[in-house]
Amino acid sequence: MTTNIVLQVGLLRITEPVVTTWALMLVMTISAWVVSRRLALEPRPWQVAVEGTVETIQGAIAAVAPEQASVLLPFIATLWLFIGSANLLGVIPGLSAPTGHLSVTAALALLVFGSVHWFGIRAEGLRGHLGHYVTPTPLMLPFYILSELSRTVALAVRLFGNIMSLEMAALLVLIVAGFLVPVPLLALHIIEAVLQAYIFGMLALIYIAGALQSHEQRRQLAKD
Repeated sequence: MTTNIVLQVGLLRITEPVVTTWALMLVMTISAWVVSRRLALEPRPWQVAVEGTVETIQGAIAAVAPEQASVLLPFIATLWLFIGSANLLGVIPGLSAPTGHLSVTAALALLVFGSVHWFGIRAEGLRGHLGHYVTPTPLMLPFYILSELSRTVALAVRLFGNIMSLEMAALLVLIVAGFLVPVPLLALHIIEAVLQAYIFGMLALIYIAGALQSHEQRRQLAKD
């Protein structure tokens, strides 16, 4: 899949996925700002929908990490909403999903990688968090590092591969069958886009919750 270059200044290239991602971030930021300033005690239908979405996400997080649900809600909710919206951009004619490009999914995976360690350091401090990698023996350090790298790569490649293959399949079907099957194809695209966003966010949640729970278990063992 080729990537269109929108602007190039020397070695700096601004590609189409970058522009699309920036535009989506801007729209989501403005939408959140507007919505947060129009909340009312007697909610309108759009406020009910927003509150329902937030409560649903909070419930999903609480099912995995009940004690850290409020702490993880901003990050995980943002991941789900951004990836879901980015995936659905591929449904709009003339646009392609930014998540169909490896650079975007790699950035998201690195964000999850950094967040795992950020929340881990917040929970137990830098020394305590790094101590996890040499427990129960320093011989485990290479295996921990390999595990961290492999799951980060898998996270990026999984989302990229699924969204890219989805868009390629949709393009091939349209070329072969024309516009005779637009509705089933559109429905499949929407379902797959939402599903892939859910899987990515849930994996990120599991990784972060796993790091926090391992800290809690070691703290409990130290008390015993």
